[in-house]
Amino acid sequence: MLLEDYRNERLRKLEEIRERGIDPYPAKSHRNTKISDIINYFDEKQGQSVTIAGRIAAIRSFGKLVFIKLRDYSGEVQIFMKAEGDTPEGLFGVKEIKLLDIGDFIEATGRVGKTQTGEISVFANSVKLLTKSLRPLPEKFSNKEERYRRRYVDMNVNPEVRERLVRRSKFWQATRDFMNKHGFIEINIPVLEHTTGGADAQPFVTHMDALDEDFYLRISHELPLKRLIGGGFEKVYDIGPRFRNEGVDDEHLPEHIAFEAYAAYENYEDGMKFYEEMMKYVAMETWGTLKFNVSGFEIDLDCEWPRYKYADLLREKFDVDVFNPDREQLIRILKENGVESNFDMTTPHLIDHVWKLIRKTSAGPYWVIEEPLSLSPLAKKSVANPLVTERFHPVIAGTEMGNGFSELNDPLDQLARFKEQQAARDAGDAEAQMLDMDFVEMLEYGMPPACGWGNSERNFWLLEGVPGREAVPFPTMKRLS
Repeated sequence: MLLEDYRNERLRKLEEIRERGIDPYPAKSHRNTKISDIINYFDEKQGQSVTIAGRIAAIRSFGKLVFIKLRDYSGEVQIFMKAEGDTPEGLFGVKEIKLLDIGDFIEATGRVGKTQTGEISVFANSVKLLTKSLRPLPEKFSNKEERYRRRYVDMNVNPEVRERLVRRSKFWQATRDFMNKHGFIEINIPVLEHTTGGADAQPFVTHMDALDEDFYLRISHELPLKRLIGGGFEKVYDIGPRFRNEGVDDEHLPEHIAFEAYAAYENYEDGMKFYEEMMKYVAMETWGTLKFNVSGFEIDLDCEWPRYKYADLLREKFDVDVFNPDREQLIRILKENGVESNFDMTTPHLIDHVWKLIRKTSAGPYWVIEEPLSLSPLAKKSVANPLVTERFHPVIAGTEMGNGFSELNDPLDQLARFKEQQAARDAGDAEAQMLDMDFVEMLEYGMPPACGWGNSERNFWLLEGVPGREAVPFPTMKRLS
C-alpha cells in the first residue's frame, strides 16, 4: 500500500471512532506508572493494578486474545487483553481493537503479572485511545536527509538517536554542575548585539522593528561576560546558542550551543589546570570513560596533558617563522598539502591554516600555548615574550576543543588591537573583529585580571564520534522547493 492508502484507511477509522462518540485526542491521561518501573521492580509490582500509557509498537490478535507491545520513553511492556463481557463505553476491547493501529498512543489499566510463556505483562480487558496516528512509522529509516528533516520519525525508528540526545543533555548538565561546584554563577547574556565580537567569524544580521535597527546574532559570549567581570562579578559563565554565518561540515554548524566562562584574579596557567579537570569530569559523567576511539585516534584523557608552544610546532613541522612570516612560503605549504583556496586571506589566516595541517594529524591530548599576538586580539601579551599571548587550546583527535587566555584588560592596548581588526574588516576581511568602543570604555573603568575560556558542543560531537548534524535534535536544512 502507498502512504496515501494507509492514511486514508486511518482517516476512515478516525471517522468511525468519532461516530462512536469517542474523542480520539483527549487532553487527560491517568497514567500512574512508567513501564520501566514494571520491568525493573516486577516483584514489587506483581499483582498490583497500574495505569500505563505509550505508543503501540506492535499488535497481534488471535480471536479472543490480543497482545499489544506498548512503548513509552522508559521501555516496552506487553498488554495482554482477553474478551470478557461488554467493552466499557469510550474504551476499546478485543472486538474494537481493529480500530487501533501501530503508532497510536493508548492508556491501559490492569494487573501486573506474567503470561504462561513468562513474559511480563499488564492484564487489561480494554484500553483507552489517547492519540490516533494518521501516518504509519516506517520499519526502517536510513536516508540521511530524510532523517534530518523528520527527526521525530528518526527518533522513533532509530532510538539510538534519542539516546545520543540524552548524553548531550548530560554533557551540558555535567558542565553546569562542575562550574557551580567551583563558585561560578550562570548568567544568560543577550543574543542580539549592536556590535558583535569575541571570535573571527561572519555574523548573521537581523532587524528589530521596535527600534528600527539592525542587530547581529552573537558569534560569541565573550564581551558581555567580560562586562560582568568589569561590573563586579568574579566567576561567571553562560551556556547557550551562538551563530556563525559559515559553512556546514562535520565540525561546524552555523547554529550551535557553546559555553564560555570568566574568572577574575586568574590567568592562563590557572585556566589550563581548571579546564583540563573540567573536561575530564564532563567526559566521565557523560560517557563513563576517559578512553575514546575517535576518527582513527586512540585517545586517553587520563593523564597530565603536555604543553607545546605554537611557534615551536610550526617551526619544527614546516620551518615557518610565525614572527616573520613569508606569505609565499605559507601559500606553497598549503598548496603542497592539498589546501584549496584563492589565498587572498590575511597572513595571520594563512598561518592559522598551516597550523590546522599540524592539528588535524594530532591525537593529543595536549595544550598548544602562546599564539602570536596577530592571532589573538583579545588575549594578554606574554611577559616573557611580548610577540605572543597567554593563550591555550586543548588539541584532541585532530581538533581544538576549546580556547582560553589571560584576558586583555589594558584599554589602550585593546583599542589599538580593535583598530587593527577594524582596518582588516574595512579591507574586506568579513571575519575580523569589530571596533567595540563600549567594551573599551568598560575597560577604562577597570576590569581585574581574569582568565577566560570557551568551548562548543563540538566537544560532544567529537567524543560521541559523530558529525555535528547527527548530534543535534533538528539540524538546519535547506528548504525544499
